[in-house]
Amino acid sequence: MNKSNIFPTEFKVSRETRAKLLGQPSLLIWFTGLSGSGKSTLANGTEIALHQQGILTYLLDGDNIRYGLNKDLNFTECDRNENIRRIAEVCHLMLEAGLVVVSAFISPYRSERELIKNIVGPDHFMEIFVDCPLEICEQRDVKGLYQKARMGQIKNFTGIDSPYEVPDYPDLTIKTAEEDLELSIARIITIVKNKLKP
Repeated sequence: MNKSNIFPTEFKVSRETRAKLLGQPSLLIWFTGLSGSGKSTLANGTEIALHQQGILTYLLDGDNIRYGLNKDLNFTECDRNENIRRIAEVCHLMLEAGLVVVSAFISPYRSERELIKNIVGPDHFMEIFVDCPLEICEQRDVKGLYQKARMGQIKNFTGIDSPYEVPDYPDLTIKTAEEDLELSIARIITIVKNKLKP
């Protein structure tokens, strides 16, 4: 179908109306970093802490999305970009619903993280760089992915034969090889609560 024949509906209930009803503004907390850096651990801990404070959240994680919504995509650069674009659109819908969305994805390219920010709006986007040395990520490799990538069994693996572009200006950097998990989550929550202030 020609896109000129598509006319998005203007809904009467707005994001602002939902935010007022829920008593919270919407926000996307985006964790980015190498596989094994600790993104999922931090994201889970962050969601638990926010939930305990009465904040309505939803957690999106890489493998879960690949298992369902994006199971038709491979790991070529083109498919990886489409993976992130779809996730960003899902996040946008959840933000419209008034939720605080916690997302943990490698998202290795600055351009795709900029795309996410543009889709959801910069005022609703918080980027957290989960900084961990590659050698530590490989030591933590419970899934055996780095080993397979080193053996050539997995192609286009970030950090091995595909690049990771470090964020230029993240809202927060967490060094998981050096920092205590609970203290890291407390730092995240402090910044999130500041962003959620009316």
